Amino acid sequence: MHNAILQPIVVLIGWTLVMLAWAIATRLPAMRAAGVDLGRLVGTTAADADRALPKAVQWKAHNYNHLTEQPTLFYAVCTVIALTGTGNGVNAWIAWVYVALRIVHSLVQATVNRVQPRFILFLLSTLALVALTLHAAMAVFR
Repeated sequence: MHNAILQPIVVLIGWTLVMLAWAIATRLPAMRAAGVDLGRLVGTTAADADRALPKAVQWKAHNYNHLTEQPTLFYAVCTVIALTGTGNGVNAWIAWVYVALRIVHSLVQATVNRVQPRFILFLLSTLALVALTLHAAMAVFR
């Protein structure tokens, strides 16, 4: 494949949408059970939902938010790598590692939400992102 690094980008975007669907599928019934009327809500914050809904329900929404934060850097750096024609081989492999770590991080956060394994997974995925960034810099500044 010409730019294999595009595949992990699409998979992580798909996974982010899966997490969004999971958050909605658990949050709406929990809101109904808590007596929250969406039609009457005005200007609420995430903290309001955290107070009103069970923690395990909120974990999915929190993870969805996380998937719209650091992964934006992943999308950008992978796009740079693809545009420089260096998106195959080791860069594609590192991108897949990043995506796998983020998916496992999501599953941990959305189910048991233990901080230590989440932190380790986040740290490892960040190291993969650093490696991709260095490779992108080498491709752009060579």
